[in-house]
Amino acid sequence: MSSSRFPLLQREEERGVEVTWEDQKHINQFSKLNTRVERLEEEYKKQKEEKEYLDDLAMEIELADEDEPIFYKVGDAFIQLPLEKAQTRVEKAKENIDEHVEKLDSQISAIQSEMDGLKKMLYGKFGQAINLEKS
Repeated sequence: MSSSRFPLLQREEERGVEVTWEDQKHINQFSKLNTRVERLEEEYKKQKEEKEYLDDLAMEIELADEDEPIFYKVGDAFIQLPLEKAQTRVEKAKENIDEHVEKLDSQISAIQSEMDGLKKMLYGKFGQAINLEKS
């Protein structure tokens, strides 16, 4: 076993703390949760940016002439819509994003709560021999 490949194990052996199978499962669970939180935070950020774009679009549509059709993007194509329909679609898209952001936020909170429990347990056993903080 190479010490550079398993630095946690080397430090624990020096300290005299044994890594049990249960400990390893908790460490792996923490790692999985951390990866999941990072993905969810990335999605959260993207959704927030999309919401900002939609807010800007809603303001631009309000300034548009009511008689002229609005080019609205659907997939890779643009369709012409009357002003009211375009406003309705933008509002509906904003509502959908708000719901999605709310779900992401609650998922992130739940996962972080679980991670905090694992951190307490792992730091309680391993102290400074383990680093669970983001770098």
